[in-house]
Amino acid sequence: MKKYTLQEVEDKLIGELGTPERDQYEFELKMELIGDMIKRVRKEKELTQEQLGELVGVQKAQISRLENQTGNVTIDTLQRVFEALGAKITMNIQFS
Repeated sequence: MKKYTLQEVEDKLIGELGTPERDQYEFELKMELIGDMIKRVRKEKELTQEQLGELVGVQKAQISRLENQTGNVTIDTLQRVFEALGAKITMNIQFS
C-alpha cells in the first residue's frame, strides 16, 4: 500500500499551491477557522449572536453567517467583531 503525505493529497484532489482552486480552498478553510473561533469566544463570553451583533452594529443574521461561513463579510465587520470580543488584531500582508 502506497502512503501519501497530506500535501500530496491536497495537491492531487484540490490543486497545487498557487492555483485558483487551491487559493479558494485555502481561503475557505481560513474563513471556517475564523468563524469557529468567533463562535467559541462568543460562547465563552456568554454572548448570544444577537448581543454580539448589537455590540458590533450588525444584525444577528450577519453574526450567524460569519460563524457558519454562509456569506460574505467585510474586513471592517471582522475587525469590529474581534474588538467586541476583546481580541488583539495583527495582520501580515505579503505581496509576491
